[in-house]
Amino acid sequence: MTRDPATHASKASGLPGAMLAAAAILDKIPQSLISLAARIFPAAVFWRSGETKVEGWHVTDNAIALFKDEYALPLIDPALAAKIAAFSEHFFPVLLVIGFASRLSALALLGMTAVIEIFVYPDSWPEHGVWATCFLIVIARGPGIFSLDHLLARRWSRGEQRS
Repeated sequence: MTRDPATHASKASGLPGAMLAAAAILDKIPQSLISLAARIFPAAVFWRSGETKVEGWHVTDNAIALFKDEYALPLIDPALAAKIAAFSEHFFPVLLVIGFASRLSALALLGMTAVIEIFVYPDSWPEHGVWATCFLIVIARGPGIFSLDHLLARRWSRGEQRS
């Protein structure tokens, strides 16, 4: 037996009825829209961060100094860390925005978020938690219909049906 909030909302009155009616309306928000927002907004944060690390196609001396002095990641050379971060903060956000290899890209940026939280800015957990939540939505539910992943999956499934 399934529960339809709209049916219960019409039977309930007062605050419970209003809450059920609101839930019925909010349940209609498409998952693809939620996934689109979960891809675009944290991608913009990482892109902007990547832009602070490069000048043209080169990682700046300031970015390397940042990794050496402020971030001080263990077990990795600051120049290499700056290059990897600058690349990742540009590459994975682009993939997320266009919706290509979305789950993998979200996983990569979730990993970066964990490194930032654990080693660099542990007191910024509320902000990092928001990013992580967005990435987990994409990892768990996929990028939605507004993505190249969806388009390619449809094309591949049509090709398999013809074979």
